[in-house]
Amino acid sequence: MTTDFADGRMRLTVLGGYLGSGKTTWLRHQLHVGSFGPVHVVINEAAETAVDDALLGAASGLTLLAGGCCCCTGKADLIRALRDLCDQRSRISSDAPRLQRIVLETSGLADPGAIVAAIQGDPVLVNHIVIDETVVVVDALHGLAQLQTEPLGRRQIGAADRLILSKCDAVAPATLTLLRATLRNLNPTAPQSAAVLGEAIALPDLPAEAEAPALAPLTDEDTRGAIFPTRLIIDPDIDWSAFVLWLSALLHARGNDLVRIKGVLRTPAGRLLLQTVRKVVQSPEILPNRSGPGEDNTIVFLGRGFRPEHLQKSLRRFLGKAI
Repeated sequence: MTTDFADGRMRLTVLGGYLGSGKTTWLRHQLHVGSFGPVHVVINEAAETAVDDALLGAASGLTLLAGGCCCCTGKADLIRALRDLCDQRSRISSDAPRLQRIVLETSGLADPGAIVAAIQGDPVLVNHIVIDETVVVVDALHGLAQLQTEPLGRRQIGAADRLILSKCDAVAPATLTLLRATLRNLNPTAPQSAAVLGEAIALPDLPAEAEAPALAPLTDEDTRGAIFPTRLIIDPDIDWSAFVLWLSALLHARGNDLVRIKGVLRTPAGRLLLQTVRKVVQSPEILPNRSGPGEDNTIVFLGRGFRPEHLQKSLRRFLGKAI
């Protein structure tokens, strides 16, 4: 039987990080090795079509909040979902195992500080939930560029109790040192650790004299426009070779505008998890089959400076020429 915490309240971990930082990969590994014990995972996706819930089957329970960031447009849905968990828990008899831990995986477009404030400011949740910590995952491969240009990325770092650097194996030691010094400047109190594919790796000591590159002043209002999600539904009979060529050309031309792409595609090889971060295509992964098509063959594009019809038109024209 799971023992309640002394104050009777559940512990909640807020997991944040910019688009494509590796939050789900890190959490997936923690669930696999049991780092949190029995835990209910709440996943927030800015897009209406979610992918990450398919990757976190090791959780004791799972709630999906899709279609808006829970720091702003999806805040009411988050509060409602957490209150529902509290209600369910209160109906369990005191001698039966009760939920003790929740992990909230935020959208890559969410401000963890605003989420913590919303939970702590709710008169019901404050009596049932304690924020254990805010963990922010940082993409070592793209982190410096993001911090130079993205005010949200800086707010995420500032909100962290703990920073986890992902993809450290993909960057030179000098680049990693510059990033770590920058993170130290932005949040001196947050300890830094590292993980590759979710598994912890050792980080060398950061020299006290390590200097960070200067960050240009940024305002909260990004003149480049907001990052927003859109989706494309892919014909299951598509010419996959032509599709791969189109995606490669798209990333080459607009990779810095299309910050994140992800989706699950039914291919001749099986259900393929497709993920990109800027111009980098992550290693494909074959997922287990499931009953019903669900949202398979749907790709979510998150970026700025484009419209859904432009992507659709581009794909149709490319396939028309390639076939």
